[in-house]
Amino acid sequence: MIADITASGALELLGRLRRRHGLSAQTHNHYLRSAKQFARWLVRDGRTPTDPLAHLSRANVQTDRRHNRRALSAEEFSRLVDAAGAGKNIQGVSGRDRAMLYVLAAWTGFRRKEIGSLTVRSLRLHDDPPTATIEACNSKHRRRDTQVLHPGLVRRLEAWLATKKVKRNEPLFRLYTRIGGGIPRGTGQMMRRDLATARKKWIKEAPTKEEKARRLDSDFLCYCNHDGLYADFHSLRHLFMTNLARAGVSPAMARTLARHANIRLTLGIYTHVELHDQTAAIESLPAPPAVDENETKKTSRLRLYREEEREGEDSAA
Repeated sequence: MIADITASGALELLGRLRRRHGLSAQTHNHYLRSAKQFARWLVRDGRTPTDPLAHLSRANVQTDRRHNRRALSAEEFSRLVDAAGAGKNIQGVSGRDRAMLYVLAAWTGFRRKEIGSLTVRSLRLHDDPPTATIEACNSKHRRRDTQVLHPGLVRRLEAWLATKKVKRNEPLFRLYTRIGGGIPRGTGQMMRRDLATARKKWIKEAPTKEEKARRLDSDFLCYCNHDGLYADFHSLRHLFMTNLARAGVSPAMARTLARHANIRLTLGIYTHVELHDQTAAIESLPAPPAVDENETKKTSRLRLYREEEREGEDSAA
């Protein structure tokens, strides 16, 4: 009954689910969000005068993240695509299709379900600009989204489509066990196997035993690195937004292209700034004012004098 809905009861249920099934903070928040939406609907529909769950707050996801992701480097991604393109079928998806799948995900930021819904009708490759459209029923935010496509991606899509016989309303990728639905195929497992193949080839290419040992100990092309960060299929969306940041795209534009409601999500979770990115940023700054030559000479003489003093003290000791 409606009267049975209480804040303490909701918290008790969520706590029991977390203890029994090991739910993460993120999954806890999904359950809580659904419950709060239902409680708000009860108020709007006049079924209850007050919202009993209004004051409940979400758990802190940062303290309990179970599947943090990383963005692949340019070389890692290139080797992944090459390994997939030359690979055999995995879960009914050919190597060529997986290679195209990875490139499309990394250059559009589309999620698995969104890519699985794409058809020939979704693509406008000859428009100016060329676009791909996700219908509202397949978008995470339940709105029709249109993404501009990179010219290089368009050329690759055209070459790939020329080798396929797909009806205009059929999905481009077989990401479900049957057309129009069914069980989703494991894109994460596809990535894991293709990464393992690419890593094995990379290690085999080592010119020396020392280099081979170094490569075996590295995180290059690892599905999960030493820091516990994953390179699964959704990490390609992270790569898309990280590349936008590396290209100097403004945060506001990056949020729009990522189709995020909150810019903090774009910058805080999906954009990865590595050490080489920081190095490039620092080196792009203008040089500081040059040191006066006379000051440099004075500093050198002072340093030499102090070194002579320390040597004298050491001799006395």
